[in-house]
Amino acid sequence: MSNIISMDRVAQIIDSYGCEKAHLIAIMQDIQSEYKYLRADVLELIAEKLHISVAKVYSVATFYENFSLEAKGKYIIKVCDGTACHVRKSQPIFNAISEYLELEGKQKTSADGLFTLETVACLGACGLAPVVTINDEVHSKMSPELAIDLLEELRREERAHG
Repeated sequence: MSNIISMDRVAQIIDSYGCEKAHLIAIMQDIQSEYKYLRADVLELIAEKLHISVAKVYSVATFYENFSLEAKGKYIIKVCDGTACHVRKSQPIFNAISEYLELEGKQKTSADGLFTLETVACLGACGLAPVVTINDEVHSKMSPELAIDLLEELRREERAHG
């Protein structure tokens, strides 16, 4: 997964669906799957190739929660805030991670571009609550301290390989 978006590759994805308006969501999903987010010029190219308004493409991108208009980090951290996780104190875990990553306001991605922090309504692992996933790998029975330990380990690995 590259941070650099190839507009040629984006055009290939759109063309693979025959530039059909009916495939707008699938096209957007494929592009986001490859690049982790949908940049403004990508949405404009989609609109142009499908012969629909940019406003229509933006409205779809902003309506569905799983689409992101912002670049995401290498590691996507999801803190479950479903009932079981919430009752077992997932909010302090989220807060500790947010503070550790020095996120401010609505900022979701760390300044180094390594981590993106999100909450999800339910990860479906209630018996393991509280649950955090990092790039879809489940970490159960978390605490603020364990979560920070995980992130510090990932940072050490990045420094060792980077």
